[in-house]
Formats: sequence, C-alpha cells, structure tokens
Amino acid sequence: MLNTFWMILKRDLKLALRRRSEVFTVLFFFIIVVSLFPLGVGFNEKMLQEIAPGVAWIAALLASMLALERLFANDYVDGTLEQMLLTPQPLSILVFAKMTAHWLLTGLPLVLVAPVVGVLYHLEAETVITMMLMLLLGTPVLSMIGAIGAALTLGLRGGGVLISLLILPLYIPVLVYGSGAIAESRLQSGNIEPHILLLSAFLLLSLIFSPWATASALKISLE
Repeated sequence: MLNTFWMILKRDLKLALRRRSEVFTVLFFFIIVVSLFPLGVGFNEKMLQEIAPGVAWIAALLASMLALERLFANDYVDGTLEQMLLTPQPLSILVFAKMTAHWLLTGLPLVLVAPVVGVLYHLEAETVITMMLMLLLGTPVLSMIGAIGAALTLGLRGGGVLISLLILPLYIPVLVYGSGAIAESRLQSGNIEPHILLLSAFLLLSLIFSPWATASALKISLE
C-alpha cells in the first residue's frame, strides 16, 4: 500500500509540475488577495493588524478551492480514475495520495508565503509563527474536505460552483479557529492552545474519514 501511495503521489506531482501555471495561480491569488486589502481599507497599522487573521484565512480558503475542480477531473476524462477503481489496492489509499499531492501544491506554498502577510499587515514575528502553524494544521483539512466535494460533483456541469456550495459551510470551523488563534496570539493574555487542539482534532478526523468518504463519493459518481 505504501508503494502505491508513493507512486500516485509522485505521478500527480510530476503532472502538476508540467502545468506550472496552475500551481502558481493559487500562490499568486493568495498574494494578490492579501495585498489588495491594505489598498482598499487604508494603511492604518492598528486596523491592518486586527483584520490580518481573517484576511489571511479567507485568502487561503479561496486559494485552496481554485484547484479542487481539477483534483479528479483530468483522471476522469482520460479514464485513469476507472482504472484505479479496478486495482486491488484500496481506493482510499489512492485518494489519500491525491489529497496529499493537492496539499503539497496548494496548501504548503501558502504556509511558506505567510510571512508576506506579516510584512503587509505589520504583524510581530510571534504572530507570524502562529499564523504559519495554524495554516500548517488547517490547510490539509481544507484539501481533504474539498476532495469530498470534488468527488461528489465529478462530471457534473458547473461543478466548480457546486463544490463551493457543498464545502464552504464545512470550512467555517477551520476558518473560525484558525483566524481566532492568530488574533489571540496578538494579545498578551491570549491563549492559542484550545485553537491548536481543535484544529489538530479536525485534522485527525479528516485523516481518518475523508479518504473513505471521498472514495465512496467517487464510486457513486462513476456509477
């Protein structure tokens, strides 16, 4: 199973690197969104520090959704997905490999460019570190929940809109606790431990249930 996981992961990463424009689109979208807010609301340092947690997480949430529609679409069109269903390996392992590839291409770059938000919004180093930690915990959850929506809408016309309608309500807890931890880290008496524990719990539950749920959704979509 581990060999199969690595094979699918490497395959998806290689295919994505051949279409680098799609990979950079997510990263540039995040940077553009967080850069536009100071231009729109002004350069008041205190106000920018207050809105930074929400802006960072909303931008990350929207950026991660850009590539969701293509998560299974290409394999569906060329018949690769049907071949995966016929393999003796559990479909959930193959799906988890694709989720991991999606996070490495969309979620991890957002974690790495989070210091840009700190510079633009005048955040202290400790707050930036907290932001990177929460994004590191939260973005995999976004990828795994999004994969369920992508599987349910596979092959449907207007799938991108349907994905948004399905998964945005499920993203709200991640958004609330992720941005809440960043806001708490700015306060001297703030306690971010509950936020970290809750996001860690969401990540653990997603790791357990989302591959199975996504695999079941793919089987339904391909019937």
